[in-house]
Formats: sequence, C-alpha cells, structure tokens
Amino acid sequence: MAGKLIPERFSWAVETLDLAPSDRVLEIGCGRGVAATLVLDRLEAGSLTAIDQSDTAIEAARQRNSGHVAAGKANFLVAALEGIEFAGGSFDKIFSINVNLFWTRAPARELGALRRWLAPGGGLHLCWEPPGVGRVREIIATVAPAMEECGFEVTSLTGQTSTSTSLVCVVGRPRREPS
Repeated sequence: MAGKLIPERFSWAVETLDLAPSDRVLEIGCGRGVAATLVLDRLEAGSLTAIDQSDTAIEAARQRNSGHVAAGKANFLVAALEGIEFAGGSFDKIFSINVNLFWTRAPARELGALRRWLAPGGGLHLCWEPPGVGRVREIIATVAPAMEECGFEVTSLTGQTSTSTSLVCVVGRPRREPS
C-alpha cells in the first residue's frame, strides 16, 4: 500500500486496539480492507476475519490483502453481522469503523453475539469519525449504555485528525460475572 494515503480514522481506530502479535481479530464492515491491512501488518502469529455485506468491497479487500490471505492470516467474508455466527471466545479483539447500526438502533442482539465471540480479557472497539463534536457526545450517550446493558464495562476514547475532525471509540470489555 506504499504511496496510498490512509485516512487518519483508520490509523487511529487500529491504534486503539493495542494489538498483541498473536491476537485473533474480527473487523465488522471492513469495506475495501484498508484498516484490515493496518491490523494484519501488526500481527505475527495472529489472524484477522473481516466481514462486509458488499461483494465488491470484500473482493477489493481480498485483493488488497492477497498476501495475508494466501498465508492463511486473513479471511474476508461477505456477511451481515446479523447473519453470521462464530464460536464463543473466537476473538481477542473485535472492531468496527463508522458502522452506524450500533448507535442508530437498539443493537442488543448484535452486542450479545459480540460479547459471546470475545475471548476472556478481549475488547470490543466501536469507532466513528462523526460530523461534529455534538455527534461524539450523542454516540457515547447512546452506545455506552447499550453496551453496559449487554454486559460490558465501557470506556470512551476521543481524538482528532490533523484537520480537527472528531474521532470517538467506545470500548467494551466483558464484565466478569460474579461466581
């Protein structure tokens, strides 16, 4: 990808993941695979599974990351979050960038599935580059309580691009159930 400008929202979101070299990562709504490349370049023994509803986007993501696909480190699937299932504890990190379903409707079913798919100690990172600081507050005020209701301990991260565009990431870690 040398020579191609990577949008700051992708770099920032991937930095929030604090990836370990062996992490198993799920990206929701991977688009053309730009953030996937940033993740894969940080993984040594880890892997990435990425989903998107668009056949065209998935094909572009596979081509962009063809070396990682050939090496068995990356798997790109045409799928909607609501229509796919993974085994419990399959992922150390799950993330999305600008996937609005988490703050434009009640996502309890999806958040419940994501919680099941996270390994113990794993993290869910829902990131956006909203149009304006008011939307940052709105996203946090909507997403954080929904995540808490689904059994996550929640923190919020904010940032800005070099052009002062707002960035937000709502991070959830599965709450430990009392024994």
